[in-house]
Amino acid sequence: MKRVIVLAACTLVATAMVSPAQAVRTATASATEYIVLYKEGVRPDVARKAVQAAGGTVVKENTAVGVATVSTTDTGFAGAVAANASIEGVAHNRSIGTVPSAARSAAKARKAGDAVEKAADGAPAATTFGKPGPTAEPLSELQWDMKQIHATADGSYRYEQGDPGVLVGILDTGVDASHPDIAPNFNRALSRNFTVDIPVDANGEPVDGPCEDEPDHSCTDPADVDENEHGTHVASSIASPINRLGVSGVAPKVSIVNLRVGQDSGFFFLQPSVDGLTYAGDHGIDVVNMSYYIDPWLFNCVDNPADSPADRVEQATIIKATQRALNYAHDRGVTLVSAAGNGGTDYTKELVDGSSPDFASVPGEAPYDRTIPPSCVSMPSEGNHVIAVSSTGISKRKAYYSDYGNGYVDVASPGGDAYDNPANTRDVTRATLAAYPKSLAVENGQLNPDGTPNTPSVVRDCRGSVCGYYTYLQGTSMASPRAAGVAALIVSRFGHRDRAHGGLTMNPDAVEAALKATATKTPCPEPRAFTYTRILPDGTTTTATHTCEGGRSRNGFYGSGIVDALNAAR
Repeated sequence: MKRVIVLAACTLVATAMVSPAQAVRTATASATEYIVLYKEGVRPDVARKAVQAAGGTVVKENTAVGVATVSTTDTGFAGAVAANASIEGVAHNRSIGTVPSAARSAAKARKAGDAVEKAADGAPAATTFGKPGPTAEPLSELQWDMKQIHATADGSYRYEQGDPGVLVGILDTGVDASHPDIAPNFNRALSRNFTVDIPVDANGEPVDGPCEDEPDHSCTDPADVDENEHGTHVASSIASPINRLGVSGVAPKVSIVNLRVGQDSGFFFLQPSVDGLTYAGDHGIDVVNMSYYIDPWLFNCVDNPADSPADRVEQATIIKATQRALNYAHDRGVTLVSAAGNGGTDYTKELVDGSSPDFASVPGEAPYDRTIPPSCVSMPSEGNHVIAVSSTGISKRKAYYSDYGNGYVDVASPGGDAYDNPANTRDVTRATLAAYPKSLAVENGQLNPDGTPNTPSVVRDCRGSVCGYYTYLQGTSMASPRAAGVAALIVSRFGHRDRAHGGLTMNPDAVEAALKATATKTPCPEPRAFTYTRILPDGTTTTATHTCEGGRSRNGFYGSGIVDALNAAR
């Protein structure tokens, strides 16, 4: 994840001093990047002078919301610039160093880690699926998730499949535009990449690995690739077309716009997120899906005694900068949809987090345990104007990993739960199926020499000589795009002509109201203290109890209910 593209009509500006890619190539190991938030109302040139006076060089600047990436070798930069009246806050971004020779292989190993969203293969599928109907996609019977929200050939597709003029922005790790079940709906002209590959972190640990994929070794990837898989799965869930190949998305005729804000390694940092959101607002994007939280803090606190003063300032900066960008996009007609999180915790209660900071921007930095009160916020899911989505399994129970909270979760949507079966054992088919880049299937050794998959977690479907690959994933990252797809159907049905950008547009508050009104009201389970039992592949058993609060019309597990494409489409 990688690049910044500058357009004359866009509020995203790169200075003439140094480009992001040049910074990666030429900076010494002692150089550090910061994100600087300008005071609201201060002219960019005034704030820029404050940055320069403190010893910093502006690498990238977003004048729409007053956020800049700054490189410096001055160890006193943060304190000096924060003391200036033109500056609202400052946060570490990353250290820039040389690339160890083993970085790429180690980075790939990190990607293959046991993340909650990746449904490990386990035994072959225990569930038997029927044959698709005469008008359904070949793999539609494997899409239990679409059946749950009635996004099917005999459901919502009969009434509304989406309008090509409705643009859905995929703020993620990228989208594989070459995938045959994505290419027909991919808007290449509007797609952008706002990231730059990060070879290593401040401790010398690999992140994205060496910049060896690009022909010019610029550390910037094209805006039509995905070297992670996450963004491609999300895009497919929203808008895979009905084309007699593979799967179909919730809104199979809307347009996909890749707004790449995540690293190859799966990190999502502040500046790219801000840039992606403001770009969406400036270019007529109707709905964006954000299946991530902004690193390095899962929860941002402004007064947590466990944090250093500098870390408190950093977290306050992340909150303010992200909210400015969210406001900017919302005010320009963008419906904001976000994953609720995969920690299995109640965001409205005090909890303990030991995962942050998850990225070392200064040497020696490592995660530590913090008590997190409800006043701390995870961004963007807890930002104003954001629709937070929890995840359900095939039985409609809240998924075991899904975060929750009465007043936090807005709606629920199928994201998969591999243990949601009577035996409580892992079944990969209880996760969700969507597009998978063939290049990653090859790289991960998941294909036989003849191109057929050698693992239950990967599925292939061919139409003549054209083959598409698909994989099972689970997570609120998978639930969120299905809700975003329903939001896109609502814009398609009720939106009006967008005079500024063409296509359709609709007030995001009205979209949210319609999304909630058409959701299927789902009460808390009985008993409300629901216990999850999972028998892991090694034979050990684990249990966890989550308590649902609220009533039928709104509660902590399902919010206003499970989204329903059919209700939204007719």
